[in-house]
Amino acid sequence: MTALSVNLNKVALLRNQRDLPWPSVVGIARIVLDAGADGITVHPRPDERHIRRSDVYDLAALVRDEYPDKEFNIEGYPDDSFVALVLENKPHQVTFVPDDPNQATSDHGWDVKGSHNVLADPIRRMKEAGIRVSLFVDEDPNIPPDAAEIGADRIEIYTGPYGGTFGTPEGDHHLQRMQVTSRAASAAGLVINAGHDLTLENLPAFMEQVPNVAEVSIGHGITADALLMGFAEAVRRYKSAITLTDSK
Repeated sequence: MTALSVNLNKVALLRNQRDLPWPSVVGIARIVLDAGADGITVHPRPDERHIRRSDVYDLAALVRDEYPDKEFNIEGYPDDSFVALVLENKPHQVTFVPDDPNQATSDHGWDVKGSHNVLADPIRRMKEAGIRVSLFVDEDPNIPPDAAEIGADRIEIYTGPYGGTFGTPEGDHHLQRMQVTSRAASAAGLVINAGHDLTLENLPAFMEQVPNVAEVSIGHGITADALLMGFAEAVRRYKSAITLTDSK
């Protein structure tokens, strides 16, 4: 069964537009977890433009104390500050992304072999702490063996190009590339996550065509839908989209 992890960055972004404590990131986390989400994801950036460091501590405590059967995933670039934050909060999973601090959002995956000096020690420290490691990668079947060799447990396939071209021949090409990448990851002994620009419209085709997906992390799409239907109903709709394709 593919898990749904709800990314809360956009909730924090809205909160940060005003000097007010709402919408509450912790409050929305409770809503999505109560509605059936399998976990929550955050990506704290150095400038705290959405998720703040304090949010990470609050959400780690929430999952640990109130939702022990749910998962907490922290994304970020593995510099010293981020590694220390993760080790302090002990999430179930860390997803290392190759983001520049000035990027609006993640838009490419790791060159794992070329980034060995950046990734090797943080991965080792996570594994020693019992934290599962996922690497954010592009749809490239040559990458999973490198990710396995450096010690990652999972890869998260960047689905942005697919989301941006869904319903076109180019979108079908991206589906095929992700399909091959997923199979290469399984052959390398890795588990597959996926995320970026997945929506209720394009998620079913992705789930049907890309095998062995353990988790999808969705933030922007589910938050946009929640403006129309509420977070609880949005979570139920996304879970339904996953479950229907899982059961085929």
